[in-house]
Amino acid sequence: MRIREIAQGRVRYGYRKIRVLLNREGWNVGKYLVYRLYKEEGLALKKRPKRKRKAMRHREERFIASAPNQAWSIDFVADQLQDGTRFRALTMLDVYTRESVAIEVGQRLKGDDVVRVLNRMKQQRGVPKVLFCDSGSEFTSQAMDLWAYQNGMKIDFSRPGKPTDNAFVESFNGTFRGECLNAHWFGTLAEAKRLIEAWRQEYNESRLHRSLSDRTPTEFATEYAASRVLSTT
Repeated sequence: MRIREIAQGRVRYGYRKIRVLLNREGWNVGKYLVYRLYKEEGLALKKRPKRKRKAMRHREERFIASAPNQAWSIDFVADQLQDGTRFRALTMLDVYTRESVAIEVGQRLKGDDVVRVLNRMKQQRGVPKVLFCDSGSEFTSQAMDLWAYQNGMKIDFSRPGKPTDNAFVESFNGTFRGECLNAHWFGTLAEAKRLIEAWRQEYNESRLHRSLSDRTPTEFATEYAASRVLSTT
């Protein structure tokens, strides 16, 4: 059954997203039918436990991106090779388009490596106005501070113990781990780099986002660029 094939692939989809995929493939099915079959096949995702409400606390309003390359979100993910050698992956996400801008893989990534990736992305996409990240030593380094100052970029650090301040990349990292890192046994660092880059491109070109009206990041970015061209003609 096509529903089972989709849900048991390398992605973790709910019935709503599966229905969108089926419709895109030409299957004209309603959400109630998909939901019933989804439940019968035992494919339901686990529900998250409800959290207790906490006292509301006002904080300074954060920058909200209204176009591509205005705000990026970055973080680190750790994994290991087959022989137990640890490595890290620097993930970089465009907050507006949800594009995976870059995933840099290495055994020891430091502040200088973050700057190197930013310089590479600067040549391809320009410099964002704001960079969201936690207060890890790689992001609070002198090299990062100097690069941000020289390029007119603001670094917005997450509050201690508040990963939701960097929610976009946290969500991306969960998908990255579930669909890529946990799906492979990397024999070498070179193999890890190759497979991770292939997954990054697939993510941008194939991953549907409800926040993007069930479009992929690449589709959304392309449509935005086309609309900007039309508005200036």
